Amino acid sequence: MNKTLVFDLDGTIVDLYGVDGWLADLRAENPRPYEVAKPLVDMDALNILCEALAARGWRIVVTTWLAKDSSKAYDDAVRRAKLKWLREHDFRYDEIHLVKYGTTKANCTRRHGGFQVLVDDNEAIRNGWHLGAVINANENIVEKLIDLLTMVND
Repeated sequence: MNKTLVFDLDGTIVDLYGVDGWLADLRAENPRPYEVAKPLVDMDALNILCEALAARGWRIVVTTWLAKDSSKAYDDAVRRAKLKWLREHDFRYDEIHLVKYGTTKANCTRRHGGFQVLVDDNEAIRNGWHLGAVINANENIVEKLIDLLTMVND
């Protein structure tokens, strides 16, 4: 069976909302918050778990929104900043979707079929996920992924 683990970024593994002045910067189309945000999780542990899940057949996907009401130029700047952040933190993924704010995230991975787990901090997005299960990123993601790894039946 196809198994896909879908990660949001902002508020999930990236502490965008912890960056001082993040909202004013986004409204001014300044990509700084995306460039300087710290991780919300232990990235070494997260990366080890993602590698272990990938070795067990899981596809690792990033599906994240761009800024709300943004120009094409700002979308491009945010895409570059998010890709750079992922590289700097050695986050391993098989596929990435950097999509307009409000895009239905399930539409990005529906074609994979199988069982899909979404890791997201947004309750409305988690509640709308219908491709498998969800992990609430407001809880301990690493702990939940360990549970997922130990429950996997290959």
